[in-house]
Amino acid sequence: MNTRSTAPGAPLSAADRVEIHELLARYAWSLDTGDEEGFIACFAPDAELLWDVFDSAGSWRGHAALRRFIAYFRSRSESAGRQHHVSNVITEATPDGATARAYVLVALGCADGPHRLHVMGFYEDLCVKHPEGWKLSRHVIRDWRGPVLARFPGQDAQRAARPRPAALDGLWATQEQ
Repeated sequence: MNTRSTAPGAPLSAADRVEIHELLARYAWSLDTGDEEGFIACFAPDAELLWDVFDSAGSWRGHAALRRFIAYFRSRSESAGRQHHVSNVITEATPDGATARAYVLVALGCADGPHRLHVMGFYEDLCVKHPEGWKLSRHVIRDWRGPVLARFPGQDAQRAARPRPAALDGLWATQEQ
């Protein structure tokens, strides 16, 4: 459902941009605090979360699959102390809503320190406006390498997939239930 506050093709309003920034912040906070309902509230009912970093991408579509995604992280003790830092958000209007691109850094808190930078990547999102506000209709997680860096010497436009760590096998199994 598209109930944008601006006409298709028109620039996003300042209020829309703030709401999309807040949406990305709520996504990070809910994931990092294990707030399942808050996490699900960030997504449209038929939304897809695509983790496109590893040799085989992971895809979770719809609220039931997204519940399995967050349940996996809530079940792991090492998830406590993890923080997603989302910044440099760029939003653009589309005929169906908006796109958002943002940097993401994931820090892992270590009991005795120092804390570790665990992920350096970016999000590519499609957002739609629902009566309750902006929602993610597609949330793509990517590494900070490959096509995004193709303008630099020694880089190319090829997707730079890496092997998926065995520690994520359980998460990948939650895609198809």
